[in-house]
Amino acid sequence: MKKRILFLNLPYLFKISRASRWPEKTKSRTLYYPYWLAYAAGVAESRGFEVSLVDAVARGWDDRRTIQHVLEWKPDLIVGEATTPTIHYDLAFVTSLKKAGYRGRCCLTGTHVTVLYETVLMDCPDLDYVAVGEYDETIADLAAAPDHADEVPGIAFRHNGEVRFTGRRPYIGNLDTLPFVSRVYQKYLNCSDYFYALARHPMIQIFSSRGCPYRCHFCQYPQTMGGHRYRVRSPGNFVDELAFITEHMPEIREIFIEDDTFSVDRKRVDRICDLICERKLDIVWSCNVRADVPFDTLKKMKKAGCRLLVVGYESGNQTVLDNIEKGITLAQSRAFAENTKKLGLKVFGCFMIGLEGETMDTIEDTFRFAKETDADMVFFQQAVPFPGTVFYEFCRSNRMLKTDDFSRWMNSRGQLDCLVNYSGFSAGEIEKIRDRLMSRYYFSFHYFLKTFIKNPNVAEIKRIFRAAVGYLRFRLKWE
Repeated sequence: MKKRILFLNLPYLFKISRASRWPEKTKSRTLYYPYWLAYAAGVAESRGFEVSLVDAVARGWDDRRTIQHVLEWKPDLIVGEATTPTIHYDLAFVTSLKKAGYRGRCCLTGTHVTVLYETVLMDCPDLDYVAVGEYDETIADLAAAPDHADEVPGIAFRHNGEVRFTGRRPYIGNLDTLPFVSRVYQKYLNCSDYFYALARHPMIQIFSSRGCPYRCHFCQYPQTMGGHRYRVRSPGNFVDELAFITEHMPEIREIFIEDDTFSVDRKRVDRICDLICERKLDIVWSCNVRADVPFDTLKKMKKAGCRLLVVGYESGNQTVLDNIEKGITLAQSRAFAENTKKLGLKVFGCFMIGLEGETMDTIEDTFRFAKETDADMVFFQQAVPFPGTVFYEFCRSNRMLKTDDFSRWMNSRGQLDCLVNYSGFSAGEIEKIRDRLMSRYYFSFHYFLKTFIKNPNVAEIKRIFRAAVGYLRFRLKWE
């Protein structure tokens, strides 16, 4: 009889995206696919295990309904993803599951437990394992030999009252060996459940690479899960998945390439774009990039169906950018903004306030820069000190953390709280500044006029309207 593995996006009080770099209930109602779990599910299935992938958050299941499903399906191993703001709830669910009579084993994965696996295992006696770092192959190996966890790379577990760790598993070098995650989504999930405020609905999230060679202090995935070693799928393998989505998932209206930084290897980006055009794939896609992509590459991306670029401008002050080792100049960002406008590429500009060296003056520099670059959409967010990042260590060593209690990371509405107190302003003031910047940017005649002129498509207007209503509900505290 095949062993059963349940990959479970654990239930939570709010619809949050644990796989997101910002795990919270978003102000625009975005909900990500559980893509890390999905990739691992695909690997386990290819190894002959009986697999199920259940997203309790997307289905709206509470603890009771989720536990009922577990007891009915009776998996040998449950794999869930935990994040810093949800960790207390996640561990409590594991305990509730065992108390309800589940006799299998539980493993947690994700950024938080990767960094703090020892604390997590000691805090929750009902948790059997933690899979540290990139865990696609770790779970299949563990399921094959659950009583020999000490022989499985990437596993932490308790033994005689102490935590043992088998060491980090080497990163997957050849990403072409991974299954198409789109096939896993198609089999186990309902794509219409997932919404990205930036993308046409329904959208899909896939990866063409893992890891990021850049060293931004605040970015948690390269510093915890994916690493700084940049690893890629071959252009042919990646475009094969784009073709699969086009042929077998015609309901998908936009493909979001969720790489940390899609634009690292520009020759590879060029080749992917060439293949899309050569194969005459009629697709719409978007991706995460840095503000250093040259005009010629941007032009190829546009020709190949790219609609929107998510770019981390972060700050409009060069000293702050240098402090966080962004490796980007304001001049590069200005040139990038100008080039995208020439080509008609949409831009979502991400800005962060409260980074190292921030003052009221540098915050205003950031707002002026946001207005100057005039992105189609922007996001002003407070810097969050996720464990495992340079920014977390900076805040902790300078006694700037508002709290060491992770159960207080979420506010009553499911959003990440402001967690850093600065010498010039408090965490509460940062929150007010953040919301004020959003209002100043969006609630202007210029923005409304620009948005309607540039978006004559009815479907695009509906997408924007849905995201705007979600944000207005947040600001007006309607829920």
